[in-house]
Amino acid sequence: MLIEQRMALVNQLQQALYEYYPAALEAFDDWCLPSVWAFVQRFPTPQALVKAGQRQWEKFLHAQRFFSAAMNQKRLAIFARSDQFCGPESVTAAKSALAVALVKLLHTLERQLTAYRKLIDECFQSHPAHDLFKSLPGAGPKLAPRLLGELVALQALADQPQTLQCLAGMAPVRYQSGKVSVVYVRRQCNRFLRHTLHLWVDTSRHHCDWARIYYEAHRKKGQSHACAIRCLGMRWLKILAAMVRTQTPYDPALHARNQLHHGSWILQLNPVSQGQGDVS
Repeated sequence: MLIEQRMALVNQLQQALYEYYPAALEAFDDWCLPSVWAFVQRFPTPQALVKAGQRQWEKFLHAQRFFSAAMNQKRLAIFARSDQFCGPESVTAAKSALAVALVKLLHTLERQLTAYRKLIDECFQSHPAHDLFKSLPGAGPKLAPRLLGELVALQALADQPQTLQCLAGMAPVRYQSGKVSVVYVRRQCNRFLRHTLHLWVDTSRHHCDWARIYYEAHRKKGQSHACAIRCLGMRWLKILAAMVRTQTPYDPALHARNQLHHGSWILQLNPVSQGQGDVS
């Protein structure tokens, strides 16, 4: 919720800058960074930016760790002409005050988010299931606690992976009447869990060979990105259910051996994993 509020404030800040300070929007891309907010505080108007001069611009960029030489040269050129494309004086006075106020709110909100993340990390580190979810490839410090919070609450469904797949919105809904057979996305589900799984499953394919191969195989069948992610999510939920059921962290070598034992079609597309399975 705090992140959503931050995004709303960032949108308001960008709108204010668009009306009186387009050079700032041109110079920086990511307006969720505190270092970019500091630019508005340090140079609240185009006139203040031009008056400060190049030496101050370079000091600011260095202090805020904008180290890309090519990008900084581009920024310096934008700063030099920033007062040529700005709003009238009355709009600049009003919108610059609003922009500075929004930046102060953003800095305050960011401090609260930092404290919140620290609290989440402390709770995650002390949780008994920490090792299980930390072992998931690509989960990281943000998605691992989210997965833990959702799936540990559903621990009773560890023996029913199909029910878990439906609750998470990964399993499709099939409707059949006579000769009519339709498959569509499951809408009635735990939406927060579905969103969390989508984020993690999409990340996992960049950290796990078999997940990448599984995703690419479904894409080659003509499935959309979202559909391929849901198919991979169903596969991951079976693994997660087994991990929660046995209280065992994810082990890539064990998964490779299981694939080899069951003759998984993924091995045919991943000779490296097949070799690892043979060695194991």
